[in-house]
Amino acid sequence: QVDLVESGGGLVQAGGSLRLSCTASGSIFSINVMGWYRQAPGKQRELVASMSNGGTTNYADSVKGRFTISRDNAKNMVYLNMNRLKPEDTAVYYCNLKRIYQTGAPSAGYWGQGTQVTVSS
Repeated sequence: QVDLVESGGGLVQAGGSLRLSCTASGSIFSINVMGWYRQAPGKQRELVASMSNGGTTNYADSVKGRFTISRDNAKNMVYLNMNRLKPEDTAVYYCNLKRIYQTGAPSAGYWGQGTQVTVSS
């Protein structure tokens, strides 16, 4: 079992910045991928950014150059620094963790409860 707790969402004006944090606890495994997804009303949940504990990152095209994902492996935390926010970034942001087994296969994803990010125009 893995528990994920997010914090840092809120209301910000377009062009502003926010930082999201997520703390993982439980049976995390030493090799894993942590990331952030978001879901806007009426839309499917989509990947925003992910990062392996080895440092490999992946970003959605829509956030490249504006968002930065980082991790503190010692604290089992992942962060998302969001700059130059746009109204279309408004969504519920979810922390996600996938454990990587010795075979290299990922586990099913574990999810946090979500944190609302609202960007006003």
